[in-house]
Amino acid sequence: MKDRYSKLIGECSFTTARSSGSGGQNVNKVETRVTLLFDLPGSQMLTEHQKKQLGEKLKNRISKEGTLQLSSEAERSQSMNKKAVINKFTTLIERALQPVKKRKATKPSTASIKKRLEKKKQLSEKKRIRRGKIDM
Repeated sequence: MKDRYSKLIGECSFTTARSSGSGGQNVNKVETRVTLLFDLPGSQMLTEHQKKQLGEKLKNRISKEGTLQLSSEAERSQSMNKKAVINKFTTLIERALQPVKKRKATKPSTASIKKRLEKKKQLSEKKRIRRGKIDM
């Protein structure tokens, strides 16, 4: 768990449910799936700009009410699934809040321009030969 997101994790609520998959005899009686619910509009730790940025980047994962829902059922114990879902949450938030690098416009190299023009000439020559009009 990352320290800078510990207050943000404090705003999350967790629910448990019975998970599918491995678990042996426990699978039918122990709730090992952990679901993390994070209310994005109600967060006190995020600025309005950060909320807007998260809303845009995570729009496919956020419900109409503005709740981000993540779950984990990969592990056999509830505590391991809770750690996994917290790790998934912090990674997701960290990636979404990274600023987008601006693209720097570059010019094609002289060699690539020459190569492109040479290919055009070869293709043009091939088509001219196929037409049957050979001029020399």
